[in-house]
Amino acid sequence: METLLQDLKFGSRLLVKSPGFASVAILTLALGIGANTAIFSLIDAVLLRSLPVRAPRQLVVFGWKALHDPDYHNYSNYGDCGSGGSGSGCSFSVPLFERMHSRANVFSGLTAFAGPMDFNLSGNGPARMAKGELVSGDFFATLGVNSILGRTLGPADDSPSAPPALVLSYGFWKSAFGGERAAIGRVIRLNTVPFTIVGVAEPGFTNLAPGKTQDFFLPLAATPRLKIRWFGDEAVLTDPRTWWVVLLGRLKPGISPEQAQAAASTIFTNEMLHGAKPLSKPGDKPAVALTPALEGLTGQRRQLSTALFVLMAAVGLILLIACANVAGLMLARSAARQKELAVRLALGAGRGRIAGQLLTESVMLSVLGGALGVFLAYGGVHAITALVSNGADRPFPFVVAPDWRVLAFVLGVSLMTGLLFGLLPTFRGARIDLTPSLKEGSSAAPGGGALSRGRRIHLGGALVVAQVALSILALSGAGLLVRSLRNLRGVNPGFDTRNVLLFGIDPTLAGYTDAQISGLYRHLEDRFAALPGVVSASYSSNVLVSGFLWTTEVHLDGQPANSNVRSDMLAVGPGFFSTMRIPLLAGRAFSPADFALAASAAAAEKAARAASAAAAPPSPKRPAAAPGPPSPIVVNEAFAREYFGGANPVGKHIGDYQGPEADNPNSPGYRIIGLAGNTKYNNLRREIQPTMYRPLVAGGAHFELRAAADPAALIPVVRGVVGEVDANLPLFDLRTQSEQIEQGLSQQRIMAQLSSFFGLLALALACIGLYGVLAYDVARRTREIGIRVALGARPASVLRLVVGQGLGLAFAGAAIGAGAAAGLTRFLSSFLYGVRPGDLGTTAAVVLLLALVAIAACIVPARRALRVDPVRALRYE
Repeated sequence: METLLQDLKFGSRLLVKSPGFASVAILTLALGIGANTAIFSLIDAVLLRSLPVRAPRQLVVFGWKALHDPDYHNYSNYGDCGSGGSGSGCSFSVPLFERMHSRANVFSGLTAFAGPMDFNLSGNGPARMAKGELVSGDFFATLGVNSILGRTLGPADDSPSAPPALVLSYGFWKSAFGGERAAIGRVIRLNTVPFTIVGVAEPGFTNLAPGKTQDFFLPLAATPRLKIRWFGDEAVLTDPRTWWVVLLGRLKPGISPEQAQAAASTIFTNEMLHGAKPLSKPGDKPAVALTPALEGLTGQRRQLSTALFVLMAAVGLILLIACANVAGLMLARSAARQKELAVRLALGAGRGRIAGQLLTESVMLSVLGGALGVFLAYGGVHAITALVSNGADRPFPFVVAPDWRVLAFVLGVSLMTGLLFGLLPTFRGARIDLTPSLKEGSSAAPGGGALSRGRRIHLGGALVVAQVALSILALSGAGLLVRSLRNLRGVNPGFDTRNVLLFGIDPTLAGYTDAQISGLYRHLEDRFAALPGVVSASYSSNVLVSGFLWTTEVHLDGQPANSNVRSDMLAVGPGFFSTMRIPLLAGRAFSPADFALAASAAAAEKAARAASAAAAPPSPKRPAAAPGPPSPIVVNEAFAREYFGGANPVGKHIGDYQGPEADNPNSPGYRIIGLAGNTKYNNLRREIQPTMYRPLVAGGAHFELRAAADPAALIPVVRGVVGEVDANLPLFDLRTQSEQIEQGLSQQRIMAQLSSFFGLLALALACIGLYGVLAYDVARRTREIGIRVALGARPASVLRLVVGQGLGLAFAGAAIGAGAAAGLTRFLSSFLYGVRPGDLGTTAAVVLLLALVAIAACIVPARRALRVDPVRALRYE
């Protein structure tokens, strides 16, 4: 301990005596450690945090697997545990949950939940859209989550006869109700249904599935009263073929996950094969798979994890470059201290003692760099979360706060970097050749003589080559991401994105009937079209390039029975094609008569569905609506090319889906009345697919207003118009079309911006290292340069000597880095668009940038070499 304290005191004095060296080394390490800490803090928040519930390791999430999907006819997934796939999933029916709840005695608690879903909230200021999670009565008890105010929901609340009650999340209570205790007992309205606020959840319970947030929790039993449009008229609480809730169980003490899985699988298999309505066959082998909730509830982890690991790799390269940079500084410094070290050895200090002293100094630098890096990381985390949340409707959904993992990471990285960059200088310093070093004249240039010059230059040069290679690798990845972003922004979406204001309304949540919705939309469209500065207005079931995708299957006339083809589908209002400036290539757009026909067909099908629901027993298949004329549709070029060989499809008939699960076997199908140009649908990456447009006559809608100038200027007027028509119709997703596209590119943009920043930082550090090596080499070779000048060497030759050495190191590193980039950038394939990993153009641009920066790094040492006075240089000896 005494020896360590002596080393620390001596190292501190040396750092104080060399403020320039210490400042550069600490700042370089702080940049590397800070960048790594910032990204690790995000990884910790997104991937490593435990669930904010009691004893989370006792919780398991239910999944199902089978050789073939069960015979469900509605399946909804809210992203709690991934999207699932054919033969697997994590959504179940409410009747199955009830069977499991009553029979599975291996769980101390079992709950079901779904959402969050959008609700029209009124009764607390202006109407607004809010997100609510539907939960069973055992939800809070199973999770072990308490209330900070009032009470939580219980089994008594989850009953059709119970008064509607809800529990607010802590954050929503603070933001929407001002944190007032008087909020308890207040009645608010959700989709026009009155709910009483009975409690506020504890602050720590921010979410269950990572990244998914909600404003309140309400009982599953309230679902039918809320008229959630995604469920239509389905009996979601009693229909065994409607799967939409996630099941979560808490294991009883002494029960292993394997025992619980066996018990749950027995119940599930029996229900699937031998229940009142068997949904599987014995050969399907249906079973339940229980996964620890910490692993099974992925939420938004999947979509962020890959990007975070790519960024972690980028900042890892920066840390390696920083270590190599400081190692080069330490090599030069140890060379300058060789006489001091030789004297200490001559006075009896052991080589191990010298090595310990040098290594202690390295660790001191790294710890100081880590301490400064924490402050840089704190600002970096805030900058990154602000970048991620820019343009989003809600703040960053993960809580990024330092915890023991982050502090342990900083400490571990600091010690690791101290050892990493300190080992080579320590090794070289401890191997000093004692006799030549003591004979060294005091006038010698730093680092001259005693140590093997060529080898020392080789070590410093090798470090520079490594730094340049790593920076080329980082810059190549950044270049590919930037080019991909540019390519995506250059994609022609097939419609005019300029000066378009978008916003959504959902009258179904305010109690409107289908007939009222049609009239409301026509009235709003007329009001908007008449506004000053509005060129045209229309609406659609969703916004183009918003991530939303609606697909359907239809039967082509003349094809074998029960053979169907897939098509995208979008419901649109009058004037949609002209407002979005999508060209009509043949036929016509929708007329008022087309909307009347579509409304009549929808009403007939809804009536038939209601009649079936009233029948006993209800049929799992929807009844056939009364036959009528085919529904009018417009198709795109891709549809005509794929299914009609590019011929004009106007006037042709298309049948509805055929097969054993057809909703309406007697459907009159569709009649094509127009051919529209191709457009991108859900995102810019996806190839254009066959698409059908149909009249929108029910459900929520998104309006599109084309403005003569800045569309954002219309926002206050639009709010006023909707408020005048109905104050209980909140607007949501309010943005311009350009902002919508940019939001769709947010992950690509964030990756490109951060990787570019880190790539340029890596290049800057590498060039600082190159400058340091050349400056040290010029100082060491002062006598040689003086002799060259004295013998008549021209300034140009001296310049070539220094710059040539620097560029040689730079291009050696560039060659290695380019080769590594060609192989390693393939891991970025999922982020690339219109460019391949290892793209030669990108690599050439990166190398050219390196050459320019490397030349700039060589100029200062080269100018110093040109200013060498041969007389003074020769006097040193």
